[in-house]
Amino acid sequence: MNLKSDICTLKSKASLFLVLPVLLILFFSTCTTREEKGAFEHDSTWAMLPFSKLNDVNPILKASDGVFTCPILKQEVKWEEKDVFNPAAVVRNGAIYLFYRAEDTIGKYAGTSRIGLAIGSDGVNFTRMREPVLYPAEDFMKVYEWEGGIEDPRIVESEMGTYIMTYSAYDGKVARLCLASSTDLLNWTKHGTVLTGNYIDLWSKSGAIIAKQKGNKIIAEKINGKYWMYFGDTDLFMATSDDLIKWEPVLETDGKLKSVLKPRKGYFDSRLVESGPYALLTGKGVLLLYNGMNSDTEGDPNLPKGAYCSGQALFDPMDPTNVIDRLENYFLKPDQPYEMEGQINQVCFIEGLVPLNGKWFLYYGTADSKIGVAVME
Repeated sequence: MNLKSDICTLKSKASLFLVLPVLLILFFSTCTTREEKGAFEHDSTWAMLPFSKLNDVNPILKASDGVFTCPILKQEVKWEEKDVFNPAAVVRNGAIYLFYRAEDTIGKYAGTSRIGLAIGSDGVNFTRMREPVLYPAEDFMKVYEWEGGIEDPRIVESEMGTYIMTYSAYDGKVARLCLASSTDLLNWTKHGTVLTGNYIDLWSKSGAIIAKQKGNKIIAEKINGKYWMYFGDTDLFMATSDDLIKWEPVLETDGKLKSVLKPRKGYFDSRLVESGPYALLTGKGVLLLYNGMNSDTEGDPNLPKGAYCSGQALFDPMDPTNVIDRLENYFLKPDQPYEMEGQINQVCFIEGLVPLNGKWFLYYGTADSKIGVAVME
């Protein structure tokens, strides 16, 4: 027996047993994506931070007693008497046009929703138009829009100067993502549902088109020869277009919608993720500000059950379906009385984002009842 040789053999085996668990951990860790592990680098320099709520002036818009004649009911209705919330925004000729969801008290689905317009020059004070600018009518979209109404607009501009609005139509059973266009922000043409054919009856909402900042304008931008749109209020999905009007969903090989962003257990966005404003193409990638809902059972224990907070995710600028980073925590949460109590409690729901005079104005619905604003200097 060679005692020295046996000792060396035992040492080698011991070293192997020490190293093997590490190798196994490294192997299995490479079998999951960064999104599944939540193991991003979290280089937050790509994010838009910080936003500060203007608590001394919020809420900037509340319900009103405005009246117009509904073309379906054939009678006057107080179309924004119940709640105003979830606004989109766009800058035109140095003014901010704020498009907001307004509800009456007549409809059986918590009131019929219509899109109103308010205009202001400082980002805080607004003058409302007397009547809504987009609403259910006796047209080809009535079957999808009545009597739940028209909800939750988002807006970008085309290179030719046409404004594209995405909105949700609700017939009382299914929400469907839809489109309208305008050249003056006052008169709108409806273009139907985003999803068509076999997908037309799928629940779909919250269309955020990828766009680029050009001065105070937000212009839709093509990637790889296509326009892209994030949408959804469970997971996030995508669609592409050649002309901003006709869209095709991005699908998996089995024909199902391709999920590009999912909820995360234990986080503020544990129950669902939903698009915020348009997605902004930056030097770091495609930046999407989004809404997250806290799960009752698997969410962030430091937040109320069902709370809506705001997050940010970064997608690959060459492949917008690929998320490459995601903020670990929310950057906006309900903490003011009008955000914590309302039609739906504990809600900050972001939808409008515009640059003006060296600032970014972020508009959001508060408790599905009023409208607030936060500013990034």
